[in-house]
Amino acid sequence: MNKTVNVRDLGRKDYKETWDFQEMLFQEIVGVKMGNRHREFPEATPNHFLFVEHPHVYTLGKSGDESNMLLNEKQLEAKGATFYKINRGGDITYHGPGQIVGYPILDLENFFTDIHKYLRLLEETIILTLAEYGLKGVRSEGETGVWLDVGTPFARKICAMGVRASRWVTMHGFALNVNSDLGYFDNIIPCGIRGKAVTSLHVELGVEAVDMDEVKAKILAHFSVLFEAELRQNSNLPQSQAPVAPVKA
Repeated sequence: MNKTVNVRDLGRKDYKETWDFQEMLFQEIVGVKMGNRHREFPEATPNHFLFVEHPHVYTLGKSGDESNMLLNEKQLEAKGATFYKINRGGDITYHGPGQIVGYPILDLENFFTDIHKYLRLLEETIILTLAEYGLKGVRSEGETGVWLDVGTPFARKICAMGVRASRWVTMHGFALNVNSDLGYFDNIIPCGIRGKAVTSLHVELGVEAVDMDEVKAKILAHFSVLFEAELRQNSNLPQSQAPVAPVKA
């Protein structure tokens, strides 16, 4: 079992270009697994964790309802945004500047074979990160992602999640609103859920901007503990902070 995870920060990158890169890494892992069926000594499968910040884009999951996109093609163009139907779970969401998008591309057979546990640990990674900023992130029953003030009229989503898994290999991931322009969410029914608001870290903290690299470092620190992973930095990411004790998902 290989628990080393290669971390790369792609910076700001086009959604389709990043999707293609994810697919390449995903197929590489699947290819090793298929080849291992015929190898006397199986080859270790790699694991990856990509950080990226996308230009304005809306994505619709395979089970999503296209009517949750409230803009037509010309309106999208006027807003400098693009739209893609993609192969993850979940409904519609927005990605854009000021948002940290994380794509773990893992062979779960290196960790555990439980997709529900995988989602819960991704949520827990974000919950623990928010706690370092004094925010109590929680889960909302029947919905993925991380929320604030669930069970009140002020419930709002701060982190969306949608994943794909095949042969226990994952792709896609989470989108944490850090310094996001929340006005772009007005153009969709986020995640297909009516009547619930969306928020971001800088709004909740009442500051102009939050240090994105600092948030990434905290995410990686909690991810490494929860997944018992050894991170290999392949970019100029700041070093992860000292691990903290994990909270059970």
